[in-house]
Amino acid sequence: MVSPYPAEAPRRDEWVRAHRPGRNRLDPYRPYAFLMEEECSPSGEVVAGATVFLTNRECPWRCLMCDLWKNTLEETVPLGAIPAQIDYALERLTHPANANFDATASAARLRQIKLYNSGSFFDPRAIPPEDFEPIANRLAPFERVIVECHPALIGQSVLRFRDFLSARLEVAMGLETVHPEVLSRLNKRMTLDLFARAAEFLRQNEIALRVFILVKPPFLDESQALHWAQRSIDFAFDCGATVVSLIPTRFGNGALEALAESGDFSPPKLATLEAAASYGVGLQRGRLFADLWDLEKFSDCDHCFALRLERLRAMNQAQAVPPSITCSKCGTPEQG
Repeated sequence: MVSPYPAEAPRRDEWVRAHRPGRNRLDPYRPYAFLMEEECSPSGEVVAGATVFLTNRECPWRCLMCDLWKNTLEETVPLGAIPAQIDYALERLTHPANANFDATASAARLRQIKLYNSGSFFDPRAIPPEDFEPIANRLAPFERVIVECHPALIGQSVLRFRDFLSARLEVAMGLETVHPEVLSRLNKRMTLDLFARAAEFLRQNEIALRVFILVKPPFLDESQALHWAQRSIDFAFDCGATVVSLIPTRFGNGALEALAESGDFSPPKLATLEAAASYGVGLQRGRLFADLWDLEKFSDCDHCFALRLERLRAMNQAQAVPPSITCSKCGTPEQG
């Protein structure tokens, strides 16, 4: 029998850990993944960029929905390891002899880079601050550098790193949801006030803000999911976000599988993600992207999935809402 999710916050870390599968073995001098991608820029141009998933120490928070810890270490990386990881990724992403080489993306100069580290870039136990300058030196060719961070760690270290950069800095923060009870139960140890203060710090220091929002986090049913995704999008743009990224909540960390057994979680339907993306793009308050990774898992119909995937991809790149799709087989329209 699955033990119930604790009502008391101090017991939640232990519960989340108890439901984890194994951690992957990683080399501290190698990123655990890297890829090229295209993204609509602030000017509306689709630009090529690199995304490097850095190997580093696990995040100190034990968020209920997170599976990123699977590709982290239990100790801080040695000095010089993070710059070495960036070198490793960029050498391979831009070398035609490598299997990761994408001729189309490489033909256009890589203009932005995302350094995602499964936690907070400004956690000194994850990314040694002594490596900020060597990291920045490697990022000189880029126009925009995007890192991620928990709102509680937004402060002077952000400015220190920014001042080493020649590129524009953008910080991505996980808002997840503005539903106050659900946000509290996610074990993120964050309030909306804390998020808003961190966002204001970034705004005052002319640092761009990217916001991650979960579509249908635990403890919401499908009928509530779209409403709270829309309210979360509104809040993110109110806080000055220039980019909002919608993440459909996925299985994979053990904790969500346990919540599914107790009836407290099920993944969102593809139509819910579609409707949330249409709403956010339609606001025209900033760029909004739907995360398309492994999207087929959220589809109930093989007949219309390819069309819906292409519709979301077009929405991401053009930042305009294409005509909705009604499937002749399943009859599923986009939610309103």
